Amino acid sequence: MAAAERRAFAHKINRMVAAEVRKQVSREHSGSPHSSRRSSSSLGVPLTEVIQPLDFEEVLLSRPPDAEPGPLRDLVEFPTDDLELVLQPRECRTTEPGIPEDGKLDAQVRAAVEMYTEDWVIVHRRYQHLSAAYNPITSETQRERQKGLTRQVFEQDVFGDEKTNPQDSEDPRRCSSSPDDTPRGSGASGIFDLRNLAADSLLPSLLERTAPEDVDRRNEVLRRQHRASALLILYPAPDEDEAVERCSRPEPPREHFGQRILVKCLSLKFEIEIEPIFGILALYDVREKKKISENFYFDLNSDSTKGLLRAHGTHPAISTLARSAIFSVTYPSPDIFLVIKLEKVLQQGDISECCEPYMVLKEADAAKNKEKLEKLRLAAEQFCTRLGRYRMPFAWTAVHLANIVSSTGQSDRDSDSEGERRPTWTDRRRRGPQDRASSGDDPCSFSGFRPATLTVTNFFKQEAERLSDEDLFKFLADMRRPSSLLRRLRPVTAQLKIDISPAPESPHFCLSPELLHIKPYPDPRGRPTKEMLEFPAREVYAPHTSYRNLLYVYPHSLNFSSRQGSVRNLAVRVQYMAGEDPSQALPVIFGKSSCSEFVREAFTPVVYHNKSPEFYEEFKLRLPACVTDNHHLLFTFYHVSCQPRPGTALETPVGFTWIPLLQHGRLRTGPFCLPVSVDRPPPSYSMLTPDVALPGMRWVDGHKGVFSVELLAISSVHPQDPHLDKFFTLVHVLEEGAFPFRLKDAVLSEGTVEPELRASLAALRLASPEPLVAFSHHVLDKLVHLVVRPPIIGGQIVNLGRGVFEAMVHVVSLVHRSLEAAQDARGHCPLLAAYVHCAFRLPGAELSPLGGTSPVTVQSATLSRGPGRTTSLYLARSKSISSSNPDLAGAPSSVDEEVSRILASKLLHEELALQWVVSSSNVREAILQHAWFFFQLMVKSMALHLLLGQRLDTPRKLRFPGRFLDDISALVGSVGLEVITRCHKDMELAEHLNISLAFFLSDLLSLADRGFVFSLVRAHFKQVTTRLQSAPNPAALLTLRMDFTRVLCSHEHYVTLNLPCCPLSPPASPSPSVSSTTSQSSAFSSHAPDPKVTSMFELSGSFRQQHYLAGLLLTELALALEPEAEGASLLHKKAISAVHSLLCSHDADPRYAEPSVKARVAELYLPLLSLSRDTLPRLHDFAEGPGQRSRLASMLDSDTEGEGDVAGIINPSVAMAIAGGPLAPGSRASISQGPTTASRSGSTLSAESSRTLLVCVLWVLKNADPVLLQRWTADLALPQLGRLLDLLHLCLAAFEYKGKKAFERINSLTFKKSLDMKARLEEAILGTIGARQEMVRRSRERSPYGNQENVRWRKSITHWRQASDRVDKTKDEMEHEALVDGNLATEASLVVLDTLEIIVQTVMLSEARESVLGVVLKVVLYSLGSAQSALFLQHGLATQRALVSKFPELLFEEDTELCADLCLRLLRHCGSRISAIRTHASASLYLLMRQNFEIGNNFARVKMQVTMSLSSLVGTTQNFSEEHLRRSLKTILTYAEEDVGLRDSTFAEQVQDLMFNLHMILTDTVKMKEHQEDPEMLIDLMYRIARGYQGSPDLRLTWLQNMAGKHAELGNHAEAAQCMVHAAALVAEYLALLEDSRHLPVGCVSFQNISSNVLEESAISDDILSPDEEGFCSGKHFTELGLVGLLEQAAAYFTMGGLYEAVNEVYKTLIPILEAHRDYKKLAAVHGKLQEAFTKIMHQSSGWERVFGTYFRVGFYGARFGDLDEQEFVYKEPSITKLAEISHRLEEFYTERFGEDVVEIVKDSNPVDKSKLEPQKAYIQITYVEPYFDTYELKDRVTYFDRNYGLRTFLFCTPFTPDGRAHGELPEQHKRKTLLSTAHAFPYIKTRIRVCHREETVLTPVEVAIEDMQKKTRELAFATEQDPPDAKMLQMVLQGSVGPTVNQGPLEVAQVFLAEIPEDRKLFRHHNKLRLCFKDFCKKCEDALRKNKALIGPDQKEYHRELERNYCRLREALQPLLTQRLPQLLAPTAPGLRNSLNRTSFRKADL
Repeated sequence: MAAAERRAFAHKINRMVAAEVRKQVSREHSGSPHSSRRSSSSLGVPLTEVIQPLDFEEVLLSRPPDAEPGPLRDLVEFPTDDLELVLQPRECRTTEPGIPEDGKLDAQVRAAVEMYTEDWVIVHRRYQHLSAAYNPITSETQRERQKGLTRQVFEQDVFGDEKTNPQDSEDPRRCSSSPDDTPRGSGASGIFDLRNLAADSLLPSLLERTAPEDVDRRNEVLRRQHRASALLILYPAPDEDEAVERCSRPEPPREHFGQRILVKCLSLKFEIEIEPIFGILALYDVREKKKISENFYFDLNSDSTKGLLRAHGTHPAISTLARSAIFSVTYPSPDIFLVIKLEKVLQQGDISECCEPYMVLKEADAAKNKEKLEKLRLAAEQFCTRLGRYRMPFAWTAVHLANIVSSTGQSDRDSDSEGERRPTWTDRRRRGPQDRASSGDDPCSFSGFRPATLTVTNFFKQEAERLSDEDLFKFLADMRRPSSLLRRLRPVTAQLKIDISPAPESPHFCLSPELLHIKPYPDPRGRPTKEMLEFPAREVYAPHTSYRNLLYVYPHSLNFSSRQGSVRNLAVRVQYMAGEDPSQALPVIFGKSSCSEFVREAFTPVVYHNKSPEFYEEFKLRLPACVTDNHHLLFTFYHVSCQPRPGTALETPVGFTWIPLLQHGRLRTGPFCLPVSVDRPPPSYSMLTPDVALPGMRWVDGHKGVFSVELLAISSVHPQDPHLDKFFTLVHVLEEGAFPFRLKDAVLSEGTVEPELRASLAALRLASPEPLVAFSHHVLDKLVHLVVRPPIIGGQIVNLGRGVFEAMVHVVSLVHRSLEAAQDARGHCPLLAAYVHCAFRLPGAELSPLGGTSPVTVQSATLSRGPGRTTSLYLARSKSISSSNPDLAGAPSSVDEEVSRILASKLLHEELALQWVVSSSNVREAILQHAWFFFQLMVKSMALHLLLGQRLDTPRKLRFPGRFLDDISALVGSVGLEVITRCHKDMELAEHLNISLAFFLSDLLSLADRGFVFSLVRAHFKQVTTRLQSAPNPAALLTLRMDFTRVLCSHEHYVTLNLPCCPLSPPASPSPSVSSTTSQSSAFSSHAPDPKVTSMFELSGSFRQQHYLAGLLLTELALALEPEAEGASLLHKKAISAVHSLLCSHDADPRYAEPSVKARVAELYLPLLSLSRDTLPRLHDFAEGPGQRSRLASMLDSDTEGEGDVAGIINPSVAMAIAGGPLAPGSRASISQGPTTASRSGSTLSAESSRTLLVCVLWVLKNADPVLLQRWTADLALPQLGRLLDLLHLCLAAFEYKGKKAFERINSLTFKKSLDMKARLEEAILGTIGARQEMVRRSRERSPYGNQENVRWRKSITHWRQASDRVDKTKDEMEHEALVDGNLATEASLVVLDTLEIIVQTVMLSEARESVLGVVLKVVLYSLGSAQSALFLQHGLATQRALVSKFPELLFEEDTELCADLCLRLLRHCGSRISAIRTHASASLYLLMRQNFEIGNNFARVKMQVTMSLSSLVGTTQNFSEEHLRRSLKTILTYAEEDVGLRDSTFAEQVQDLMFNLHMILTDTVKMKEHQEDPEMLIDLMYRIARGYQGSPDLRLTWLQNMAGKHAELGNHAEAAQCMVHAAALVAEYLALLEDSRHLPVGCVSFQNISSNVLEESAISDDILSPDEEGFCSGKHFTELGLVGLLEQAAAYFTMGGLYEAVNEVYKTLIPILEAHRDYKKLAAVHGKLQEAFTKIMHQSSGWERVFGTYFRVGFYGARFGDLDEQEFVYKEPSITKLAEISHRLEEFYTERFGEDVVEIVKDSNPVDKSKLEPQKAYIQITYVEPYFDTYELKDRVTYFDRNYGLRTFLFCTPFTPDGRAHGELPEQHKRKTLLSTAHAFPYIKTRIRVCHREETVLTPVEVAIEDMQKKTRELAFATEQDPPDAKMLQMVLQGSVGPTVNQGPLEVAQVFLAEIPEDRKLFRHHNKLRLCFKDFCKKCEDALRKNKALIGPDQKEYHRELERNYCRLREALQPLLTQRLPQLLAPTAPGLRNSLNRTSFRKADL
């Protein structure tokens, strides 16, 4: 529809001077705005060529920063505090640092300690948080910024709210009124009503006459108030999928934890309490067969029980009193068990004996067993006193964690229990308040389950032979089986209560595994919770972040079976020895429960009388910081005697063994099987291993390994990997220079260390991944150190550059590979990113901040340059550099000084760049995979170099040496090339490389010479451009380039980088600028356009050169939008999204909040206006097309319900298309239309992309400097200005408010009719729908969103995609969306209005102003016609008033269409429910009348238009509010009365007449409102109003269109078509009066073939109408063009109704007109449609496919119906309507209207006797009727269509018997036939027509019998002759005819009526006729049988014989009846005998 508005531009053009047109055509030279886009003539430099950037630093030097005023100064240069160095203290979890304080640490430990304590070194870009990369605009941030928006008031929302809570006390439908036949009510009362109404408030200064300039100024000031500060916060956030620049600062490395669970031990209670019991908890993973946590020891004994151990106890440390532990699980799995083991004090007897009392004695029997208990207590006391330091295994159990965690598991855990009795371990779960469902449905997420309290009641006694972990895993696996063996064992009953819950974030009172206090620790005396160390089931790749050095010792088994003597109760003692003296045992063993924190020795539990025991013990030791060669673990084996015997010691040592902890400087860990010596080891034993057979020592079992033990170190100091160990050792040795030293078995001297070091570097790639990742920071630090400080060996610098670089590459690759799963979207490994960001530092840089100026590196540089470069070059360059280097002023005084000076001079970034450039191909491949890491490392190194060397004040050109920049150039070139070449092979790598390169260059912009960086960017772009020509898939390359540009533009100083403050220099190229080629084209100024302004708005060479990045971005956009661009839709989206995202970040940036600054920023985007203007033909058309309701078309329709409300007004674009206007259907018209419309060719943009582009355009218009915009519009050529206006028009359409209801509708996804009928009809007319589109449209209807451009499902489907992507939104969210959408619509419209005002200012003086102003006014009108907020409408109406007052000729001298449109919109707003809108609308309407009056002392034109508009409005708008409109009418009256200026004229009187006239129309409307729910009554009313306007053709036409609209809405297409035919006939009558054209229809008569009803339009005659009278028949329809439009619409409606024959008739009238106009294109379309119609008629010839309608007679009886009482109508219902349906519908409708129990449906068709009806009831009689034709008529009505069109007569039959029953025996069965004639023929312009004539015929029983037999015979004949034959149908009919029937079959009929000859001679004829019927019937039966015989198969032979037998019987029975002769059959007829079957011969019952 918008197109229609636009197409009218074409009219305007037609009025342009011919010369002007010619000039323009030659200027436009092809009409396509894109044709010149790539050519160099227009833009100086073609867009595909990358322009040479300015030398940024030079430009800045030439412009002093204070040249700019105030806030603009900050845009000139980066802030001085842009970069800063932040030393961020490392976060320490514990309150004490926990690092060793021993004085002398070795290098390894010292390095580790330093590493874990030093601060993070972070280079902070202070403004980076403002860039698009770090400050993403997401829907959440948008929502935050949208807070505080004011709610805009919209008419549709107000209406919606009113409707939901109606205030009407009385339902108007209850009081029924009927249409009386006068078109008007009583006039006087209407006038009285209007006088008594209250008016709205008046606009104060409206009647004053003010100068137009002052009015404009006042309007502008008002428009500037209450505006949204930032436009883009109202638009949905940019698409996250496109945000390639998005990045976040890496988190500093933190200690790794899995999912954490907290286990609290609450109580442990046994049946008998006699001794202390100790508990151990640990987690085991059965699947991995691994213990996955360290042990937690707890002690729940009572104080009295603990007292038994007084003799052995020291005061327990508080850390050993913990009862709760936090376990971490990295790999949760359903196979994890919490295993609980219990131990007790060692006592005599094996485990079974010791368990017995616990299994036998019960607490309940305590009194009975008192003595036994006493005895046991006594024994326990003795054992505790004597053996208190030893333990023995007692019992164990396990809890299956998966059951606890899956809250879906059964609430009582019996199924997991063991033992004989069912209630074994009940699990009474206490539900915590945080009763949340488990996170994720998988049962093994341990993070969000509901806390549970378990009571474990069953323990299994430990078995001495099965204590090892292997046995435990077998038991656990068995426990999971339903038939567990463990269930059969006898349990030890006890009650252990434990709590299991997810661990809180930061729990209080927590101790780390090293027993350090973890923050927060409020009170050191609180009982602690212990954090247990995890031993993950599989590798965990995480770097160490804190000092940890723990050793776990696991004795597994001991085999003393070969020892003789008393060695049975064996205990193993463990000690950590720092030397061989017993006193040197260190207190480093962690205590268990209720003991000291650290102890010097610890024992394993004792298994009674077992010579080869197994152990499950775990000893935890804290390794000293410095482990030396004589540190070792000493194991002593004791025999413990349980029984006190005199002379026997308590413990006897029976063996010794040991493990030295260091071997070749490496920590020894892993499994050992050690021999045990019988004797104490000799002195110096600790240097050797026990495997060495020392002389004179006795060994158990002949020096075999008998003791199996395992050591596990968890250490962040010892890597425990041979390659890493060797590397660290070598590096530390070199650092300390401690030669010679021992490495494994070799001794290295200075001479041999270098090859070892090189080998060690090369071997780093072989290190195993887990330790490598854990020590990655150490390794990388050391590698950096080797680069920056190459080692000096023997006074020589060893240059390891290449080796170190390659090692670094391999380490990075390994780390990456190990952490593949954790990579972010850009392929970065978070661990490495964190290393660069936080941990990387330049070694020793802090110490010498001024050291290290680069150029000194003569020697090292030449050493490390690869073979590819000549040394001489470098020497030459370095000399020249060093001569200017102040650091080299004095000659070095000694060699050492020289060396140290060189030492300080290697710079990491230079070395990295160099090594990268010269690297070999296999290394390079690896670097490319992780290029980002090396780029970031270089950038940080450069930044540190500048910061620490205080070089930030140095001019940027001097910051880095030239050769480094050369390396960078080479590097960027080669990486860029890789991106280009790989984008077809390995797109993912190409993408990652591309982004990394872009970020690298972006970072360089903050550090290096920016002009240099721009030249690198240019070089890269040139590479891409060159490749594009030959690329197999250019779209992929373009996508990469787009992403590259987007990243560059996300720099935080993007605006400054574009030099926003420098004036554009005219382009350097000699080629003419755009402006000069179009210099004469400026429509508005005689002077040539200003080239400076023009180049600011075009992508000119000078623009792209100066605003370099903005130029790149907009060039990308321009190229993507080119019609022939590749991969269009994806690139459109990318390019537009990039611009949108940048603009959003400007809006959010506090630096640009100031309007003057924002205007400067907007200058960078001015070419966007020209760009969008040229792309206009390919933007999604929001204003027209099937998906959107065409707003301009349904101007009247303010109905927010929006479901298919169709306005009655004809879409002008349809009319244009019909009329064969100068436009091709589907293309948009505009001023700019040149001779061709080729511009449509490219791929169109999707709705979403178009909308985003338009919002960017609005942003520029809103923020740009208005003066600049004005100068630009002044220089625009007419076509360009036209397109600009088009663009504004589209902006209005795109951001139109959809209303709260729309959001709710989208939300429920019920798009009931995604395409309303009107849009479809328009398409049918415009011929835009072919079969393909139709298919596409259907598929679109299935999806509520239409097809979006992307194949994959997008989050962003609808173009009103709002903040959140969920479909089901809460009410608040929808409210919020509506609020934001309302603000967006308002702001967008106001920006358009501001721009229109600027254009009007510019145009005022030009000669072409008429054509432009007309279009401006159309855009304003469109804005007033769409859904707008009250705020906008006040300003919009003010602008409209100003326009009309300045340029009245626009409305009153030109065509009437603008005036009509304006009246319509103003009237609509006069009826608004919002008083502010009414106030302004009535003011506008009043001024319009006054203006018209002042021009000609008569405002007939406005009068006519207002009256027509009101009729339109009333007829089509459901929610129209007449009470509010009445108030506006009163307001206008008030203005007229108060207007002093026109007191003396007739103006006030004329206004009063008009107002009363309008008031009348409104009164009719009220009636229509009452019948809103009753379509028949409503159409009757509209019909009556239309008939009342018989003398006013314009208004009658309007009402006919209203009716058509209503019918189309109800789906009555045939009736809608008839309305259009009537309208066309009306116009034809008028045109016939004006002129006598051969090709035009003569008037109504010409339309008779289409419908006989049409003659009623001939009422117009000369006396009613003088064609010249002003204002009469002035509408656009009263033209040939209008007539064509109406006929086209009629044809389209007929097509939709399936009445194809009528389509032909319509086109018969239309074709001569088109032929006269030589409109061959339209003729082609028409004939195409005719062909389609005829084809459809052929395919549907039988008529079954087209069912036209079903007819019912409906009679109303009862006073309740008012005028309808005793009226009969024929109703036309949709095809296949059942009687029950219409009956139900009418009953329901009238019941609702009259109330319950009032309406009654008369069930029969007999005449109704009024006297028998109850007076207070309403009766409805409904009968099915069929069309009836006389025999002569049937000759003409051949086809199915003929028999369903033009129907006036209908028939229904009623059976009856003389005694009143409907059915009886054959001799008494009569039938009444009733014929009804209607006043008009169906289809008519309404669906019910009154019955005007009725006649009845009664048939006697014999006549009924004749009719029945004739019918049966006809059926038989039809079935027999059917082609193709249908055997089934034939057999059915035969069966019914000859089968033996019970009642009233043919035989019975014959026996009743033919058995005897009638006595009454009058009946002879009937008798004879019936006989003939039977004869015919028999003949037909025979034919049918013959046919059947031919059709049947062998299976039906018997059936056929049966039929034949039946037929023979029937024939025999009939034979005698048929052979009788009538006595007087052939005698001449007596004169009185009637012709019984001629309907005129019977009684008549006329109505």
